[in-house]
Amino acid sequence: MTAPDSYWPPFALSLATPRLTLRPIRDAEIPAAVQAALSGVHEPGRSPFSRPWTEMPAEELGPNMAQWYWRCRGNMSPQEWTLLLGVWHDGEFVGCQDVEAKDFATLKTVSTGSWLTRRVQGRGLGKEMRAAVALYAFDWLGAEVAESEAAAWNQQSLGVSRSLGYELNGITRANWGGKLQDSQRVRLTPATFKRPDWTLEVQGHEPTAKYLGIHA
Repeated sequence: MTAPDSYWPPFALSLATPRLTLRPIRDAEIPAAVQAALSGVHEPGRSPFSRPWTEMPAEELGPNMAQWYWRCRGNMSPQEWTLLLGVWHDGEFVGCQDVEAKDFATLKTVSTGSWLTRRVQGRGLGKEMRAAVALYAFDWLGAEVAESEAAAWNQQSLGVSRSLGYELNGITRANWGGKLQDSQRVRLTPATFKRPDWTLEVQGHEPTAKYLGIHA
């Protein structure tokens, strides 16, 4: 049987932290991702996402998530790419951590976003998975800046950012699900990054970087 990474090289990528494994979501794993999202990501009516995808009816959520994963793969190129990394804890799918970039060869900048099931929140896993992609971006991809944003009220996400060394980078007015929302931008560089006391284990970097046109 042909290995998946032979036709889509990023499938070879795997990032391992002390408690988590992050790797691109394959089609066979989409049902687990959907089930994790259906189990609850935030309190009802309090979506932290600019596009409130988690509030879709259950029968629409699965197709929407699958289309998003396929779209990100299909549109990936050295000029613009999004790595959607599923997050596994003790062998169970618990969330997603993405890292994306436009014109990376010139800008050397990535942005990140994530979600985590409510029942595993509060254990530091959100910080651990964000640290993983920051380490990968800086040390393996050669990024010089990592950016993120959160609703101004989302102190949980902003607290993770602060703990890793992100600096505030301005507030913008945004349309979040049809409502006006102040969005707090944050910015991280290798100089401000508060590195964890563990080492990130990376597999499958070379074929992934080659596919993305990155020569770090």
